[in-house]
Amino acid sequence: MSVPISDSELQEIESRTQAATPGPWYVRFLDDAYAANLVAVGTAPDTGRHERWPRWHGNELVAATLIQSPEPYVVGSDDRWDENAAFMAHARSDVPRLLAEVRRLRALLGNPHRDDAECG
Repeated sequence: MSVPISDSELQEIESRTQAATPGPWYVRFLDDAYAANLVAVGTAPDTGRHERWPRWHGNELVAATLIQSPEPYVVGSDDRWDENAAFMAHARSDVPRLLAEVRRLRALLGNPHRDDAECG
C-alpha cells in the first residue's frame, strides 16, 4: 500500500522540478577526444551522428550515464546507461504532468487540499 502524498510533499516535488534545468531534455549519444562513448541527457536533441567535441557544447548537458575511454569510468552499476538516460530525460516532462494530474484528480474528488495530518 502506498503512503498518500501531502500537499507539502507535492510542493517540494514541484519546487525541485522548477529549480532544475528547464526542459525538454533529450538522450544524447556523443563522443570526444577523451570519452570514446558518452551517453548523456541534454537540452538539445540528439542528431544521431555521435558528434565529437567541440561539435557539441558541454553547457547543453544535464547529466551523463556513461563515459568510456576506453574503459568505462562513469557507468551505472547495472549497465543500464541508455535506459537511465531515457528515464531522466523523460522525467523532466513527466513529473510536471504527473503533479498536474494528481492535483486535477484531487479536485475531482472534492479533496483539493490534503493537509499533512491526513497523510501520516
